[in-house]
Amino acid sequence: MAPKKEYPKKEYPKKDFNRGRNYSNEKLRWGTAHIYSSYNNTIIHITDLSGCETIAKSSGGMVVKAHRMESSPTAAMAAAKMAAEGAKEKGINAIHIKVRAPGGHNGPSNAGPGGQAAIRALSRAGLRIGIIEDVTTIPHDRCRKKGGKRGRRV
Repeated sequence: MAPKKEYPKKEYPKKDFNRGRNYSNEKLRWGTAHIYSSYNNTIIHITDLSGCETIAKSSGGMVVKAHRMESSPTAAMAAAKMAAEGAKEKGINAIHIKVRAPGGHNGPSNAGPGGQAAIRALSRAGLRIGIIEDVTTIPHDRCRKKGGKRGRRV
């Protein structure tokens, strides 16, 4: 019986999943960014993964003078940049994001105008983003809404 022919093994280039991204090989230290975005203000609160230890905190009201501007995307971006700098000083370089609207049985269940802008600003500040999650409170059965028996008459 003749010996088996040995064929050369094909070499395929390894896939580089990080191609095009400028991620360094530094160890990721994770935190959680809690973004509360209402129509009156935007609050960015960066904690450790358990949510117990506060690392950085800022709001739209800290960066603008006019009350009507507190919830604007511009104020939210500036507040997120401040919070990101504080987190990077303390060694956090990657975050999971939890976005919350007022919600509940009276408030609106959709986030205000600053929520999306804050996420974008955190990304631009150099923080790696993991999971983006909506944690708005949802009533499972509600209290009686205001407005009386015949509803709100306009």
